[in-house]
Parts: sequence; structure tokens; C-alpha cells
Amino acid sequence: MTPAIEHRPQMSVEEFEELERHAPETVRREFINGKVRVKAATDGNHDQIVAWLQRLCMQHRPELWLYGDRGMKVEAYRKGRARPDGVLAPFGFAKGHGDWSGAEGVLMAVEVTSHDSDTHQRGRVEKPDGYAAAGIPVYLLIDRDDRSVVVFDQPEDGRYRHQEKLPFGASVELPDPVDITLDTGPLEDLVD
Repeated sequence: MTPAIEHRPQMSVEEFEELERHAPETVRREFINGKVRVKAATDGNHDQIVAWLQRLCMQHRPELWLYGDRGMKVEAYRKGRARPDGVLAPFGFAKGHGDWSGAEGVLMAVEVTSHDSDTHQRGRVEKPDGYAAAGIPVYLLIDRDDRSVVVFDQPEDGRYRHQEKLPFGASVELPDPVDITLDTGPLEDLVD
């Protein structure tokens, strides 16, 4: 019988944070499942999708803000560090925070897929688990490759118990505590 392979992180969270402090601003790093991940630079359509969502959130929930590229402490015991494309939280949420915020008060994390080699593993597998473990109520994945929107909710025991996948063009209900309905038709014009 082969012994179980022990999961060993590449470095400690403290070492990652030190590395991140000295990294050039053109490189975005995350620390997920004990591994350093490099996020691809965004393209114009990616940025436009985040702006589209930011405007909708502001129109429907003006007391909230969609913070872009906010460093978040994720995973069990805050051992991970992620930079979601958006974090929906009350306006003023990030005030007084350093580079990395805890998930308290966050209503939703948002990711828009990029065109890089590990987007599947990072956005569709690791991020949902990390955000659920942090207790973020809703995770919205805008999947440009699949032309779909996936809503994850009901975090429990490090996993989202419910997810719904809908094609671009559908009306998407973001559940409580977000309570926003998205008309995703405009996303059709923002995929490559």
C-alpha cells in the first residue's frame, strides 16, 4: 500500500506575503492550496466585464461597492491569499486594512476567467473551495470560455453546497445576501 502523499506548501503565508510585497506591480500573485499562482494580466474585455458588474451592483445596492483586485485571506485558518477580480462588500470595507483583508462583511467574490493555462484549476476548482472556507456567502464565476455564469452559494464545511450555471443572455439571480438580478445579455459582446 502506497503511503498518502502529504500536502506541503511551497512556503509559509508569511514568506508569500514578503515575496508579494517586493514583486513588480505588473505581476499578480496568489497563494492557493499552499502554491504560488500567477494571475495573468487582464485584457480589455475582462476589465469591461468587471466594470459592467460594478455599475450594476452600484445601481441596485448603492450601499455596497465592488472592490477590484482586493487581496483576500481565504481557505481554512486564512492560509491562502487570493486576489478576486471583485469583492462585493459594504462601502468602506477596506478602510484600515493592509494588503490582505479578512472575509468578514464580504457578500460576494467575483472571478472572470482569463486566457491562461491554469484558469480551470484556479477559477473553477480552487477558488470556490477557498472562498467557501472563508465563509463568503456567494461566489460568482463569469466564465468567458464556456460563455456561462456560475453562481455558488450556501458555504458549508469548506464547500459551496449549491451552484447554478446559466448561459450568457440568461437572467441570473444572485441570492441573499446579494439580492441582485443580472441580465447577462451584455456579456455576449465581451467574449473573445
